[in-house]
Amino acid sequence: MRILFSLLLLSAAIVVIVGQKEKILTSIMLRGAEIQMGRNQIDDLEDGLHVSLCGAGGPMPAPKASGPCVVIIAGAKQFVIDAGTNGARNLVRMGYPVGKIDAVFLTHFHSDHIDGLGEMATLRWVSAANSSPLPVFGPEGVEAVVSGFNEAYAASAGHRNEHHGDGVAPLSGRGMIAKPFRTPPIGEAVEVFRDDNTLLEAIRVDHGVVSPAVGYRIRYKDRSALITGDSNKSTNIIHFADGIDLLIHDAVAPNLVNLMNKAAQKLGNRGMSKITVDILDYHSSPVGAAETAREAGVGHLLLYHIVPPLILPGQSSIFMDGAETIFPEITVGQDGTSFSMPSGTKEINLIRDEL
Repeated sequence: MRILFSLLLLSAAIVVIVGQKEKILTSIMLRGAEIQMGRNQIDDLEDGLHVSLCGAGGPMPAPKASGPCVVIIAGAKQFVIDAGTNGARNLVRMGYPVGKIDAVFLTHFHSDHIDGLGEMATLRWVSAANSSPLPVFGPEGVEAVVSGFNEAYAASAGHRNEHHGDGVAPLSGRGMIAKPFRTPPIGEAVEVFRDDNTLLEAIRVDHGVVSPAVGYRIRYKDRSALITGDSNKSTNIIHFADGIDLLIHDAVAPNLVNLMNKAAQKLGNRGMSKITVDILDYHSSPVGAAETAREAGVGHLLLYHIVPPLILPGQSSIFMDGAETIFPEITVGQDGTSFSMPSGTKEINLIRDEL
C-alpha cells in the first residue's frame, strides 16, 4: 500500500512539473542569464599572474581547440594574445569580461591568429559602452591589419550606433587602434607595455618565411610567463624563457601530420599533401617544446596551437610522442585550460582543464 501511495505521489508530482514546464524553464533561463551576465572570473582570482587558453588550436576545426587565443590576467589588467576564431566567445563562456580587455597583442598576421579580431573588438565595444577603440599591438604591418578590419566593420558599427545609441555603442569607441612596435633582433627584447607591476616584452621567434613574428614575455611582480606564438624550437626562446614560471608553446605533431600526408596522397589531394609537408618546417614539435622547457628551466609547459586536432581517446599520448619523458611538467591545452600563479608564491596551479 505504501509503495502504491508513493507511486501516486510521484505521478502527481510529475503531472504538476509537466504542467508547469514552461514556467520552470523560463525561471531557470532567467537565473542562468543573470549568472552569466554577472560573471567576472577576474574577481575570483588571487593577486598574481593568470593564463587561460581562449583558443588552444590552429587553423583546423576541432571540438575543443578554437583558433589561437591566450588571455593574460596580470593583477587587474586583462590582455589577449592573438584573436583566433571563437576566442571572444570563449572568453565570455569562461567568465572573463570582454568589455574590460585592456589590449590585444598579435604575434604575427597568419589568418588563424587574427580572424576573430573584428568580433572581439565589437563585443568589447558594445558590452561595456567603451568610448575608446581597442588597442592592438603588433610588429610592423599591424596598421594594415587594423585598418582593414576597421573598414570591413564600419557599416556594422554605424548601424549599431544608430540602433542602440551612444549609451551602448558610442562611435568614439568602435573598432581598433594600431600600436606598432619594431621587431627586435635576436637576443633583444622590446618593451611594449609597462606599469608599476607589469612588464610585457616582445621577442623575435623563428616562424620560417613568416616575418615579422614575435612572442611575448610578461612579468607581473614576481611571476612570469612567455607565449611563443608560432615558432620552431628556438635558442632565442630558450634564452628569454630562462627560469620563467609558465611557457606557453605552440606544438605540431610530425608523426600525426605525416599520417595526414599519407591520407592526402592516397586521395590525390595535392593541396593537403603540400600543406602537411610545409607546416612541419616552421612549427615546434611537442618534443621540441619539451626540450626548450627543459633547457630553459621553466616551471611548467603548456602546449597550445595543437595540430592536428585531438579528437580520439588516447590520441594525446600519440601527439606527445614521448615529450613528457623529456619534461614531465607538461599540459596539452584545450579551450579553457587555465593556470593561476599567485604573487609571493612559487605555485603554478591548474585551475581549469577545459571549458
